[in-house]
Amino acid sequence: SQRHRTTGDWDERKLIEGIIGEKSIYKYRADVPPEPGSPQTKAKRLRLVVDLSASMYRFNGVDNRLERQCECVLMFLESLAGFEHKFTYDIVGHSGDEHSIELVRKNQPPKNNKERLKLLKLMYTHTMFCNSGDNTFAALKSAIDALQAEPDDTVDERFVIVISDANFDRYGLSPQVFGKMLQSNENVQCFAMFIGSLGQQATHLQQNLPSGKGFVCLETTQIPKVLKTIFTSDVLH
Repeated sequence: SQRHRTTGDWDERKLIEGIIGEKSIYKYRADVPPEPGSPQTKAKRLRLVVDLSASMYRFNGVDNRLERQCECVLMFLESLAGFEHKFTYDIVGHSGDEHSIELVRKNQPPKNNKERLKLLKLMYTHTMFCNSGDNTFAALKSAIDALQAEPDDTVDERFVIVISDANFDRYGLSPQVFGKMLQSNENVQCFAMFIGSLGQQATHLQQNLPSGKGFVCLETTQIPKVLKTIFTSDVLH
């Protein structure tokens, strides 16, 4: 049905299939599917780290970065609804005030549209009232450490996706250091999504990161494709 189409070239259910490892994705990748009767027993573990910095609100009028991030979070929640046994996730935020603002607790996803709307309002409000500053690096390190600390017998694979508005140069943050951090723990796969850009900020950042670790999403329609790329390239290997 058209309800499940995004931009016409793939179905959002395919994102779910990519995440949980359905056979059609294995066929697509020409990989061997798991033997029948050998289900995934441990959940894949994901932390989504969203950008709640003051610049998200300040420059939303320029490129809709805050709205795009809210849409990204909503896509995330809706894609994973009903698959919590396959995929355990939490969502935290970072801003000039803090590096790990709890938004969605592990195993406690929003249950309905009312709770989802409450979450989006919380994100929006924080960007309006927080101090300027950038804690992207601290947020990434905190996420890696938190996921690494979870016992292996409960987790299949670990993933961190950091959303940022690419405002690194204002605070003297090094893309090279960030790139090394993304690859700092072999047990935790890390990716960055840049959803805002003044001029060529985001593209410049992406070019300075290790290949396949940074994605520029300046249009909402790009978000599902990027999520699909992340999950099909690294979840299923």
